[in-house]
Amino acid sequence: MDKGFDLICLGEPLVEFNQQPGGMFRIGIGGDVSNAAISAVRHGINAGFISKVGADIFGSEIINKWKLEGVDYKNVEVSPDEETGIYFVTHDESGHKFSYRRSNSAASNYPASNLPQSEISKSKVFYASGINLAISESMKEATLEAMKIARDGSTSVAFDPNLRPALWPIEIAKGVIHETMRYCDIALPSLEDAQHLTGLNSPEEICGFYHDLGPKTVVLTLGMNGVYLSEEGSETQLPGHQVEAVDATGAGDCFNGAFLATWIQTGCFKRAAKKANFAAAQSTTHYGALR
Repeated sequence: MDKGFDLICLGEPLVEFNQQPGGMFRIGIGGDVSNAAISAVRHGINAGFISKVGADIFGSEIINKWKLEGVDYKNVEVSPDEETGIYFVTHDESGHKFSYRRSNSAASNYPASNLPQSEISKSKVFYASGINLAISESMKEATLEAMKIARDGSTSVAFDPNLRPALWPIEIAKGVIHETMRYCDIALPSLEDAQHLTGLNSPEEICGFYHDLGPKTVVLTLGMNGVYLSEEGSETQLPGHQVEAVDATGAGDCFNGAFLATWIQTGCFKRAAKKANFAAAQSTTHYGALR
């Protein structure tokens, strides 16, 4: 693909075990950036993925899912000496909880030296998340280098902080994520994550904080309350959609993929936010990050 991808992503794909009513577990494919890439393809654009998986059954399942969905995986390495990460989702009255088996996973060992620089610089948008920064020094370096490659060309950079306090101390996360925002054109934080990271409460204050770091566009997701969209000089809040939600796993990832796909197709952030808002709500009506 000489012209590059509409969207090119770097992240850690995972196999998901999601608890169902009755206690059994449903096996699926997860990983926040992979979820977003699949969502983007489902919303009409082409997307490529950069990562590494193990030469195991879980790695094969992930590649088969990408093949089925149409996500390009030519820049995904298969390592015979490393394992693919997995995670478990359980549910109770307070919501869903995650536990991971990803230490030293193949993706966490992805080196910056292996980045497909020309693919990144030819693509329209590069996307990554804060989980990349947290799981290993190697993946953090690769993510920051990929952002620099994108910014050196004409590739826009989109980034979701996706804070996971279990992965790293909040004070370290704040510093690294704030510095990463300086490379971004489009920030995609959730309200809850942004409140923890900035110490601010209102959408207006939070968006102003992120604009000062660098992103020209801030898309602040508000869960069931919708989304707050801030472009420099223009702010809009869109209400949420009322659905019978059973599992919010991956809803933010679905939003991000739908948002980026629609923006790439239309050039309109507000239209993208409306479509993504609806898609994310619908994604909560079934169990698992992907259906």
